[in-house]
Amino acid sequence: MAKSKGSAKAPKIDIGIGKDARKGIADGLSRLLADEYTLYLKTHNFHWNVTGPMFNTLHLMFEQHYTEAATAVDLVAERIRALGFPAPGTYRAFAELSSIEETDGVPDWQRMVTELIKGHETCVRTAREMFPLVDEASDEPSADLLTQRMQVHEKTAWMLRSLLE
Repeated sequence: MAKSKGSAKAPKIDIGIGKDARKGIADGLSRLLADEYTLYLKTHNFHWNVTGPMFNTLHLMFEQHYTEAATAVDLVAERIRALGFPAPGTYRAFAELSSIEETDGVPDWQRMVTELIKGHETCVRTAREMFPLVDEASDEPSADLLTQRMQVHEKTAWMLRSLLE
């Protein structure tokens, strides 16, 4: 009897990185994904709720930031999947994995900027912590993704910081 098409098993992942190393990298990327998504949500919230003399500047800036973040979370999640593991995708999972705290209420624009600076710097630290593992596994695609995310977050933190100087 012929096998049905739906019963074919996917071949084992053979990309030159062992399963344990892939799992460790995927776990780290899951923490980064949670930080990225939490920062995305915080930025979108602040975009909706910013007021004051910096309204127009910040409203537009926050929109640029959360739009970039929406693309970034997809890239991080897809890398986790390419490594062979499920990407977290619920608020509960993100809350458990993220190092970024949510902001209660609607802060003034200066506190919004300060909170976002902290969030971007947290994403940089989360990404940076992963380099020993990705270097050991010779996982250049993950290293490249981490480097790109760090560049975006460091530049964004610098630009936000300049608003408060």
